[in-house]
Parts: sequence; structure tokens; C-alpha cells
Amino acid sequence: MLSNLLFLGFGLLCAAIGGELFVRGLIGVASWLRLPASVVGATVAAFATSSPELTVAINAAAEDRPEIALGDALGSNIVNVGLVIGLLLLVGSSVSDLSRRDALTALGLTVLLGFMILDGELARTDGLVLLLCFAAWLSVNLQEALRERDERAPSDGQGSNDIALDTLGERRHGRSVIEAVLGLLFLVAAGRLLVIGAKGLGADLGLSTFVVGVVLVSLGTSLPELATAVASKLRGHAELGLGTALGSNVFNTSFIVGVAIILSPIDVDRRDVWTSLVFGGAVLVVLLWRVKGESFGRWRGGLLLAMYGGALGALLLLQA
Repeated sequence: MLSNLLFLGFGLLCAAIGGELFVRGLIGVASWLRLPASVVGATVAAFATSSPELTVAINAAAEDRPEIALGDALGSNIVNVGLVIGLLLLVGSSVSDLSRRDALTALGLTVLLGFMILDGELARTDGLVLLLCFAAWLSVNLQEALRERDERAPSDGQGSNDIALDTLGERRHGRSVIEAVLGLLFLVAAGRLLVIGAKGLGADLGLSTFVVGVVLVSLGTSLPELATAVASKLRGHAELGLGTALGSNVFNTSFIVGVAIILSPIDVDRRDVWTSLVFGGAVLVVLLWRVKGESFGRWRGGLLLAMYGGALGALLLLQA
């Protein structure tokens, strides 16, 4: 068991280091393209912070353990909303910064995935459907990015994009590329270590590899989203943290699960997966629930954190 814990520990460390470097580097590169801060948060930063989940998915499929990838993606969704956004709201961020479109997209994908597992299997055709959904969502966001960029006057070139750069990115162009490449290397190593550790620890504790992915691996691979949320809040731009977390949910459910299924179809344990999907959908419903009065923001944050804890407890109890 000790060796498996060490694999997980080093994997989490590599994920944290790699996620930070990759996010800073990629946001710096994105700034050259003059992308708006809101779109940077929902797309570029979201994709970058979800890169640990992608490396886990590829490694898990290669190890013939795609259920780890599924558990990691669904667990990360719960972490992103329940823990990351819950903390943002608890410390006073406003739900007015929330992109309802991305939240509704994440909720719709959760429902779609729920229908897909009714037959107890996620086949390659399901993966293709998810990837098509991802392509459609990405197309809409890119069109918005180009439209907003074109609408900005040349003299405004240091405007909203500097919010993303000051909060998350590296200003020096050469260093941005180096940090992105180094971060990617750390993330590749993290994916390999986390899969090895999760597979072994699951066997040691009698837990399914899916639950290990939901409970343990997802927390590690969501560290970049958490770091992004903290950095954005400290610099007064919580909208970046919210956009990154929601964009990561869409990315996880459509692209990462889609890739994992295409690489290796999954026979799912409907009880565990449904539990994750129900909690993942529930935290999104709470997030979308409109209530008059700003004071509810902190209540909403506390409720999301409680639901995150409840999800972990329910999944562990089901394994007893």
C-alpha cells in the first residue's frame, strides 16, 4: 500500500506543478492572440487546467482501466462546482459572474451521459456523440471570442485580456512557451503515476477503480482549477475562476470522457456512476438556482461544499 500511496503522492505533486506551469504558459500565449478574458477563462484556461484529466484518461485507457478516467472526469466535475466554485461563493464572489450558457451546457451533458449508461455500457458511438457536442460548444465559444476581439478598438489592446494575463499568465513570450512545455511534461508524468497508484490502491482497499478515480484522483487533477480560482479571487477577478471551473466541466464530460470511451469502451457500474452523475447534476442545479438577494451567495457556497462532502461520503458508503 505504501508504494501505491507514494505513486499517488508524486502524481498529485506533478499534477500541481504541471498544471500551474501549463496554465501560466498557455494563458501567456493566448494573450498574444488578444482573446477576451471571459473567453480565456471558459476555453483556454479551462482546457489547460483539465489537461491532467486528459493525461489520466489516455494512460487509463492504455492500462485497460478506462473506468479510472470516467471516475476522474465525473469526480472532477463535482470538485469544480462543489469545492472550487463553492469556495469562491463562500468568500463572497457574485453569481452574476456566472456563465449560464456554460452551466446549462454542463448540466445538459450530465443528463445526456446519464441516458447513455442506461444499457450498462459506454460504447465508441457514445464517445463520438460526446465529441460532437464538444465541437459544437467549442465552435460557439470561438465565434464569440473572434467577435469580441474584432469589436475591441486597437487602442484597447491592453484591456480585458490583461485581466487574464495578470491573474494567470506569464508575460514574457519565450518563458511562456518554456513553461507550457515543462508543464505538459509534468502532466504526462502525473497521468502515468496517478493511474498506477489509483489502480493499486483500489485493490489494496477493496474499492472499485471508478470510486478511486472519483474520490482521490479527481481531487489531484482538479488542483489546477483550484489554484486558478484562488489566484483569480485574490486578484479581484473571480469571473475567471468561475469560467475556468465551468468550462472544465464541459471539457471533462464531453471531450475527456469521449476520448476515453473511444480509446476503450467501458462497462459501467450503474450504481456508482449514477451516484456521481446525480451529485454532479445537483450541484449545477444549485449553482443555476436564481434567488433574489446577494446574501444568498455565501449560503450557496456553503451548500455546494456540503454537497461535495455528501458525494464523497455516499460513494464510500456504497463500497462498504
